[in-house]
Amino acid sequence: MTTEMKLTEENWSLVIRPQRAWWDLRLGELWRYRDLVWLFVWRDFVAYYKQTILGPLWYLIQPILTTGVFTIIFGNIAQLSTDGLPPFLFYLAGNTVWTYFSASLTSTSSTFTSNAGLFGKVYFPRLVIPLSIVFSQIISFGLRFLVFLGFLIYFMASGSDVYPNWWILLMPIHIVIMAGLGLGMGIIVSSLTTKYRDLQQLVGFGAQLLMYATPVIYPLSSITGGWRWLILANPMTPVVETFRLAFLGTSAMSPAYLLYSLAFTFLVLLIGVLIFNRVENNFMDTV
Repeated sequence: MTTEMKLTEENWSLVIRPQRAWWDLRLGELWRYRDLVWLFVWRDFVAYYKQTILGPLWYLIQPILTTGVFTIIFGNIAQLSTDGLPPFLFYLAGNTVWTYFSASLTSTSSTFTSNAGLFGKVYFPRLVIPLSIVFSQIISFGLRFLVFLGFLIYFMASGSDVYPNWWILLMPIHIVIMAGLGLGMGIIVSSLTTKYRDLQQLVGFGAQLLMYATPVIYPLSSITGGWRWLILANPMTPVVETFRLAFLGTSAMSPAYLLYSLAFTFLVLLIGVLIFNRVENNFMDTV
């Protein structure tokens, strides 16, 4: 680099170069652009239901309707086991956890294709967009969680055998795992769809299939034989099971399995950020 170029760069607070190393993640930029993250969080949360009649009430209606359908189909018709728990509360617990992960995954998976116009006009750390999606989904999760707590209190007052306990303190770890998995897997798919658009069509379908490999509509205790290893290998299984253990008092899985989910989340998130960092250098040429 010549002396003239060095002097020119010293006059600027940020120099954008076309190529970066795999490990040049520039995570410090995310902190400097934190106000932009919250701006996108507000945009996502407000704009999503802005032109609807019921608005944010859909955050409350959707889990109730979905849980009602699960209760009728899987509880009454299929008569799947719920480990002695009230079916509605059992399905609502699984649905509350799964919806946050699924929504984070499907929303972040379209980061490059959905924001190509914005990315082509102004520079900011591209990771701001998927991060803002995950944070905005936390707000949605909080509203659904309040619905779950409301029904939990109702069933407890009605004398149902549900026993919240000290494992509730693991709730922050649950949120970290769900957010990390959704973000990591989502940005991996988003990075790949810059060249292979058909992957975007498989995300929603794949998320639905993954739900059936997670004990959302059935307890882990009902799975035996050769398929049990597949359910245990799913990093979302410990999250769903220990969430039920914490708030309902029943589970076939030890909270120690959350360590596996944390390790899996870290690995997926690391791979996702590295691939995302690599693709954002030239994605405008392919998206």
